[in-house]
Amino acid sequence: MEFRYTLPAKLEQDFSAAVSDWQNGKIDRLWARDASLWTNDDEAKWLGWLDIVERQQKELAQFRALAQDIQKAGYEYALLLGMGGSSLCPEVLAETFGKQNGFPRFSIVDSTDPAQVRAAEQSVDLKKTVIIVSSKSGSTLEPNILKQYFLGRMKQLVGAEAGRHFIAVTDPGSHMEQVAKGDGFRHIFYGDPQIGGRYSALSNFGMVPAAVMGLDVEKLLKRARSAVDACHVTDVKKNVGVQLGLILGEAANAGRDKITFFTSPPVYDMGAWFEQLIAESTGKVGKGITPVDLEEIAAADRYGVDRVFAYVRLEGADNARLDAAVEKLEKAGQPVVRLAMRDVYDAAEQFFTWEIATAVAGSVMGINAFNQPDVEAAKIETRRLTTEYEETGKLPEQAPIFDDGKIKLFADAQYASVLHGAQDVGQPDLTGYLRAHLAQLRPEDYFAVLGFIQRDREHEKTMQKLRHAVRDKKRVATCLGFGPRFLHSTGQDYKGGPNTGVFLQITAEHASDLAIPGQKYTFGVVIDAQAAGDLSVLQQRGRRALRAHLGKDVEAGLQYLSAAIEKALV
Repeated sequence: MEFRYTLPAKLEQDFSAAVSDWQNGKIDRLWARDASLWTNDDEAKWLGWLDIVERQQKELAQFRALAQDIQKAGYEYALLLGMGGSSLCPEVLAETFGKQNGFPRFSIVDSTDPAQVRAAEQSVDLKKTVIIVSSKSGSTLEPNILKQYFLGRMKQLVGAEAGRHFIAVTDPGSHMEQVAKGDGFRHIFYGDPQIGGRYSALSNFGMVPAAVMGLDVEKLLKRARSAVDACHVTDVKKNVGVQLGLILGEAANAGRDKITFFTSPPVYDMGAWFEQLIAESTGKVGKGITPVDLEEIAAADRYGVDRVFAYVRLEGADNARLDAAVEKLEKAGQPVVRLAMRDVYDAAEQFFTWEIATAVAGSVMGINAFNQPDVEAAKIETRRLTTEYEETGKLPEQAPIFDDGKIKLFADAQYASVLHGAQDVGQPDLTGYLRAHLAQLRPEDYFAVLGFIQRDREHEKTMQKLRHAVRDKKRVATCLGFGPRFLHSTGQDYKGGPNTGVFLQITAEHASDLAIPGQKYTFGVVIDAQAAGDLSVLQQRGRRALRAHLGKDVEAGLQYLSAAIEKALV
């Protein structure tokens, strides 16, 4: 893999010192699964990804057989129901490779928003669809209720043959394995209990979907194996994965704790996978590397001194604009790392290289790069709220701090007092509250827009415009996530990382809801509970968080909110 970097003088010094340190046997210790490289806690039991490629290469026959079975069955569509590490690698592969001849069109369902679930169903002919239910533990809320919904719909259409349209990918002995056997799933493939979700791209959680979509799994694994071999080299100066990790870790320790990704257009979605890997691995105990994905590249003077820039460049793509802009960042003294892809199959090489880099960065930062304590906190709060709904028939209600008939604003008492006190004398209005909220941004903070609404092109376009307006005016890094998917990704860093985020959560009324077979609660109740749980944990962590609640016309509400933010930035 071609790898280049440009670092400012101080970071170059820190990096050189780290190279010398790691030259003293640390790469061997990494491959020996020595937990003392991190916190000497439970890290050793989460390193099954180190040799997964070699093990997968011995199982190529199962992937060929699966691909042949999918072709023979004549499926025209494939849906994957999963979250985070179970869905993001398949999403990257589907977006990067596109539909393969003779294989189904592949898409991901990773939302509990009723409009988005309904749109996913309407985008396929279920009778001609194979559905992959992907869940390591088998107990994750979202894939379980999505499976209940789609299996129920499939039974209505094909009767007793419904289970034959389903494939499970789960760890051995999980609840999902029992369910899959009971419902007569077409196939069950197993994960490795010693690989955490975000490091599972090259395990069955990535390779089974790759086979279903008709990719050359043997070629993917061969490319991954080249990265494995390269990251095994004990000379740090020849080991791309370790060098990348040392740069990221030393940069974070020095205050450059945000990594901004730029990718060639055909591989634009790889940032979503990088984002999850890095945020969930490093954002804890008050430390973290905050990933910034899909933020448009800007002039060098728009950036502060708190970032590292990563440019993943695909040969043969239309790279002229990015090439020129990245070169200007380098000349301005910003730290830039460049990784080259020869073709799209090098995605597998990127997966393993960044896994090594993230593990190494965690070691440099002195954290456990394999747990996710604050993801669990949000799950617990969501369970509490859905249980309360089952018992009482409603979710807890909170009084808004502002309501103009179009948007309601919510914050806890302490932060509401801060926002109210920061406004001009007079009657508080929407612009005033938003101006006060954005005024909390300090140099080297970041602004995150968290939308618990349908993830579609129009909503994303409006939210992107909003984030860039804040970036350009405040000169801070900006993030954009859709719930609940980001809860299994960047949510860990937002809650467990440094308290440098200012959060705008966006929720909305549901124009129509969707029932879940066998449950008292609906999809609308679930996403509302997830949003409330996320906000509650952010508040418990002392984060600067404001919720904007829109009406049933979500796009109109977003436009109204965006206009108010632009006015607040003047």
